[in-house]
Amino acid sequence: MLNTAPLRFTRVAAVLLLATTAVSAQTTFRWIDPATGGTVISDMPPPPGAKQVMRYTASPAATEPQIPYAVRQASEKFPVVLYTTLGCPLCKPARDLLNGRGVPFSEKVLNSEEDRAEVGRQIGGEVLLPSVSVGRQNVRGFSTAAWNELLDAAGYPAALPSRRKPSAGVVE
Repeated sequence: MLNTAPLRFTRVAAVLLLATTAVSAQTTFRWIDPATGGTVISDMPPPPGAKQVMRYTASPAATEPQIPYAVRQASEKFPVVLYTTLGCPLCKPARDLLNGRGVPFSEKVLNSEEDRAEVGRQIGGEVLLPSVSVGRQNVRGFSTAAWNELLDAAGYPAALPSRRKPSAGVVE
């Protein structure tokens, strides 16, 4: 009679390993212990001399929220950078505009005159804060109309995609 207990243990361990990895998003190791010959699954690296070492790491994409296709396409071709400074009264409305449209962006806080001079060279003139770069195009200073026009031209959706909720009890 064939003993299937080790095979069953391996299958259960593999399922638990995948579940643990997906939930915790940390690295897990599997190896054959040289002293006992048994399989070890742990979040600690194997000792020297371990055989058949395998490393499992959860994909960051599995834990990140899904970005709509149009936004992903636009952000790959035309990344957005928001230039701000501390105490800037128009920086919050600028962030709100980008967030309201669901635009992923990086923010550069300009803390010194050297930072401002560097960005001024990049965007072609004196920096008025907040400013935005969308791909290679720039708008100096905050203007809702100009920023929306630039984002529209880059292909960013005009608003966050709405999530349609099914109506209860209605058959279409």
